[in-house]
Amino acid sequence: MTTLIERSRRAVWHPCSQMKQLETRPLLGIARAEGPWLIDTGGKRYLDGISSWWVNLFGHNHPHIVAAMTEQLGRLSHVMLAGCTHEPVVDLSERLGELTGLGHAFYASDGASATEIALKMSAHSWRNRGRPGKHRFIGLEHGYHGETVGALSVTDIPIFREAYGPLVRVSATVPSPDARGAAPGESAADHARRCAAVLGTYLEQHHADVAAFIVEPLVQCAAGMAMHDAEYLRQVRALCDRYEVHLVVDEIAVGFGRTGTMFAHQQAGIRPDLICLSKGLTGGTLALSAVLCTDAIYDAFYDDRTARGFLHSHSYTGNPLACRAALATLEVFGQRDWLAHNRTTAARLSALSEPIAQHPLVTASRQLGMIWAFDVATDDPTFAQRYHAAALERGLMLRPIGSTLYFMPPYVLDDEATAWLASNALAALEATA
Repeated sequence: MTTLIERSRRAVWHPCSQMKQLETRPLLGIARAEGPWLIDTGGKRYLDGISSWWVNLFGHNHPHIVAAMTEQLGRLSHVMLAGCTHEPVVDLSERLGELTGLGHAFYASDGASATEIALKMSAHSWRNRGRPGKHRFIGLEHGYHGETVGALSVTDIPIFREAYGPLVRVSATVPSPDARGAAPGESAADHARRCAAVLGTYLEQHHADVAAFIVEPLVQCAAGMAMHDAEYLRQVRALCDRYEVHLVVDEIAVGFGRTGTMFAHQQAGIRPDLICLSKGLTGGTLALSAVLCTDAIYDAFYDDRTARGFLHSHSYTGNPLACRAALATLEVFGQRDWLAHNRTTAARLSALSEPIAQHPLVTASRQLGMIWAFDVATDDPTFAQRYHAAALERGLMLRPIGSTLYFMPPYVLDDEATAWLASNALAALEATA
């Protein structure tokens, strides 16, 4: 009988994968999940140490979220949002507005689409305001904002972008404030100011054609969990105000409590012009993304002429079922002080992970909120693949980024699961080394 793994390899094109390698590194067939655990087709359990690509906040099959989705499914599963509306999308938009201080949520299904929307909104709003020359963008060195063509224009990771060079209008890139790049004796805040000064010099010369600067606040995840001081965001906000450039914060991966506050940019005490949300928005249940903006950007489109409107659409924009899942996720946040709970969990996992941080192969360790990262001294290009396999053998789902091992677990880890994550992550490192 043909197995599920064989059928998948023959019929499914898996993301972020070299399919030929699946002949020697078989897929993991998952049958069900509960809380922080994944269960494969043979009944083996794996702790989901990366929240299934950073989306699962409160564990798999959370009863409150499942119940809300089930109830909504019996009422309305989908209706187009062009010319129609429904209660879940209105409720969710109002709630996101309260949380972010921004308004008029525009919906899509994934983070890359949210990036596309934010960039288009920015450039189009300047055009509508009589400044069509402001149509270029700036991103950070090693930044990642998705893999659609527009998102790739502000993504500075060669393996994702180089093959599509002829399709992409590459944006300007300024140095990352990654604290690991600080000079000897330089604080993370001073390094942030130095990097922001480079952006300031660029804007001084080119602000007339720059529409927006986009940044992953506090953590550049795909860059190996590169973390920077909140001072960078304060400096950037001031520069964008001075030179009339929109500030776009990509909170797709770091939003909804990941960094210790509901949104990462809040640790800098700033407000962006546009915010991109996805991943944890539905608690890891359904695909949904949103972009919210200032009233000034929205007002630039408000006109009798159709051509001045934001004529962007997706078939499943504002899907009622996904919106209800997002509302239920926000309701779970309201059931207890999860940010305080996460501080306790983080302290426990940090203490248990100290042997990893002190491991002779680990050159740098860092933690922010519910994100941990450990740089491993290796020039072996197969490290990530071998570590992933060693972790799976020990019942742990982890996928290093290059030579950076990281944890980004669901918020529902109990003491036993926390100890499981730390001990087996260390064992997998020893086995891989």
